[in-house]
Amino acid sequence: MRLAFCLFKYFPFGGLQRDFLRIAQTCHERGDFIDVYTMDWAGEVPEGFNLHLLNVSNLTNHGRARAFADKLYERLQAENYEAIIGFNKLPGLDLYFAADPCFEARARRDHGFFYRLTSRYRTYAALERAVFGPKSNTEILLISLVEKTNFIDCYGTPEFRFHFLPPGIDPDRLAPFDARKRRERFRSEQGFADDELLLLMVGSGYQTKGLDRSLRAMAALPMALRNRTRLLVVGRGKCAPFLRLARQLGVADRLHLYGGRDDVPAFLLGADLLLQPSYYENTGTAIVEALAAGLPVLATENCGYAHYVEDADAGLLVPMPYVQSTMDKLLQDMLISEELPRWRHQALKFAKQADLYSLPERAADIIEGIAARKAS
Repeated sequence: MRLAFCLFKYFPFGGLQRDFLRIAQTCHERGDFIDVYTMDWAGEVPEGFNLHLLNVSNLTNHGRARAFADKLYERLQAENYEAIIGFNKLPGLDLYFAADPCFEARARRDHGFFYRLTSRYRTYAALERAVFGPKSNTEILLISLVEKTNFIDCYGTPEFRFHFLPPGIDPDRLAPFDARKRRERFRSEQGFADDELLLLMVGSGYQTKGLDRSLRAMAALPMALRNRTRLLVVGRGKCAPFLRLARQLGVADRLHLYGGRDDVPAFLLGADLLLQPSYYENTGTAIVEALAAGLPVLATENCGYAHYVEDADAGLLVPMPYVQSTMDKLLQDMLISEELPRWRHQALKFAKQADLYSLPERAADIIEGIAARKAS
């Protein structure tokens, strides 16, 4: 089949981007022809991908999104694809991979009337309506049941257009037989002592992921415990504001920003606790990656994948609405808890039993099924 995959930007370390790549590669391995449309591509182009870069110019992100959507729609009208799959909200899609939360629900919750008069709101609301509105035929690959309710409430999207997917973490996140030796090697190579407590955050977008919350929680630890604790951050983000905050809190020497990395499994094995205190999070892939590596988790309960922490009995959740002092106490309690070894065991046990890996295959099945139905 000839398939078109569409997204605003590709870079190697984004969660949405990783899901796109694995789904498209799965389709390619099944013999499908893959065309990719994007504004920007960073990194190597996989063999078998036909890349189309659509150049657009505008001073704002929403302006570029609108310009890309218009140019893409025009290009796609001249082509003949069995299925068009979008990883951002765009008109004319056969399927949309719902990695982002409901924009309209957040706008209603966080903004007043005058926000709805802005060009930013009008642009993103129109793009979302093109996917979820009752007049649309786009079917949705859903990765968060939390957001499904928001989309139905805002747009009246029919139930039959949703297809729920399991998580799709890389199998290399699963703890190997020599996990203990790899943990020791990681700490030795990075210069961390065996008795140091390593907190880990994984994901791009430091503000959304709640890096400020983690810094404040680490700063609130008793001095003796804080001096044994380090915060390791893997992913892309704006460093300056958080380095400034770390200095203000007196924990700058405890913070390590690594940027985007392709050796995340080594960090998962080397750490003692994953932190995911996100402001909002459609899924939170790092949560299930941590469980697969046997790493206990402290996350906010608003993360789409937070329920896996409870399902596995492998950590704790910060209740919403968020209170910093609660996060502070839970972090301290977990670091000194005798439950850490049990949580680690429970995480490994859960990861061997639960389906945390089949998202690409399941998504490819749905894409090819819809494409065949469309062709007939």
